[in-house]
Amino acid sequence: MSDIRTDTAFAVRMAGAADAEGFPPEAAWETAPPIRFHLDWQGKNADKQRETQVRLLWNDEFLFVRFDANYRSITVFADSEPSGRRDGLWERDVCEVFLQPRGSNPNCYKEIEVAPNGFWVDLEIAPEEKRDLRSGLRRRVNIDEQAKRWHAVLALPAKSMVRRFEMPVIWRVNFFRVEGASEPRFYSAWRPTNTPKPNFHVPEAFGALVFTEPASKIRG
Repeated sequence: MSDIRTDTAFAVRMAGAADAEGFPPEAAWETAPPIRFHLDWQGKNADKQRETQVRLLWNDEFLFVRFDANYRSITVFADSEPSGRRDGLWERDVCEVFLQPRGSNPNCYKEIEVAPNGFWVDLEIAPEEKRDLRSGLRRRVNIDEQAKRWHAVLALPAKSMVRRFEMPVIWRVNFFRVEGASEPRFYSAWRPTNTPKPNFHVPEAFGALVFTEPASKIRG
């Protein structure tokens, strides 16, 4: 399949109940259209063996983000805080989502990252400022060594990002991936930032995130 270029991602309302751990059941993900990317932050150097697929679901309390990441190798930190939080997580392999809720300052957004071993970091980004988001996120992560793919699902509490989670609404978003033990590492992006050196902090490059109802309900 050729690389799909788009400027819009869709988060679909989750049909039915979450599982016993509060995550979407596997079948629910089939309703969410996938986003795939395997080019670097400049839209170059395609690497299908490092392709990332993203799907998004939501309900009244959570935004769920699922990453399915093909890999060549895995490099992770060996230590973290007891919660799994790890500063500087981007210095090892990660999947990342940058979220800008409607009404945000154009240069303010949320940065959430997860590593193949389940370590995570969540940040509030503003001009000349970076602080802990303290979102209360939960995550589920596993590695399929035979298929050389790792999977992560994030459950992001809506209240950590907006005062009221109302529909219909459009946010701004971008998705990124980093892999490699040393430079040159592979810095890939859904929406290329086109900076001279790897830099994901370019909100002007974000695409749209549209929250929708399931297709069956729209048709009905």
